Amino acid sequence: MSETTNPTLSGVSQTLLITVYLRAMETQRPDALIKDEKAVELVTRMSRDFDFMKQIPMKEVNKVVPLLRNRQFDRYAQDFLTRHPDGVVVHIGCGLDSRFERVAERNSQVEWYDLDLPHVIELRRKLIGDERERYHFLACSVFEEAWMEAVSALRQRFFLFMAEGVFPYFEETQVKWLVLALRDRFPGAELVFDAISPFELWVGNIRLAISKLGVRARWGLRRGQELEGWGHGIRLLDEWGFCDDPTPRLDSLRWISRIPLLARALRVYHFQLGKAAG
Repeated sequence: MSETTNPTLSGVSQTLLITVYLRAMETQRPDALIKDEKAVELVTRMSRDFDFMKQIPMKEVNKVVPLLRNRQFDRYAQDFLTRHPDGVVVHIGCGLDSRFERVAERNSQVEWYDLDLPHVIELRRKLIGDERERYHFLACSVFEEAWMEAVSALRQRFFLFMAEGVFPYFEETQVKWLVLALRDRFPGAELVFDAISPFELWVGNIRLAISKLGVRARWGLRRGQELEGWGHGIRLLDEWGFCDDPTPRLDSLRWISRIPLLARALRVYHFQLGKAAG
């Protein structure tokens, strides 16, 4: 039976419904890039809340690229937990993503924190379930230092901070403050985030205006090396772009890789923030 939840989401928060919808539709494909049964369940329960998706013009590439990005973040988390099974993962701007269930639920040592604004965490509790052993919620803005104090009790462990689809909506000064705060409080931590190029910032805001979502991107990054100039100890470990992925679903778009302006429209960056003591 269809059920609406009336989540009253708007602006940046409403974009989390888009990614849930894409994962749900993808999961039902035989050649799915990512499997997320939780997303299928949510879309089924919230069918009327996803009516706005019919008003958003989306080409196939606009569907596949976010899914590839989602899968790549999963892989970064899996790699980190392979190297540090007892590590700490903080998923910044978690939305309604079920990444913990996909990559870490069977890990008996990890401490996982999903962080988002209070109204989003409230919706998570309602739709996905509450906290449990080794899995916690942080209901606040990422710019509130109280959450950093809360997880600092575990700073003798290795940390991974992940922010998918989040940083482009912040001002550069905000991103810089956060990166430096994480470096200073959690030396040696790893940070994975996606960023769009300045060109994509301009083009993307035109698309957002057409979609009437009432949100716009604010920050674009040309090269990951730019962050290394923000402060001592910030080191780019690697990066990923959708053109790097061998999926046949992108075969018709391989020509993009020959045009840097387009090929670098969206990148996922992996940094180390300082050096761990000892």
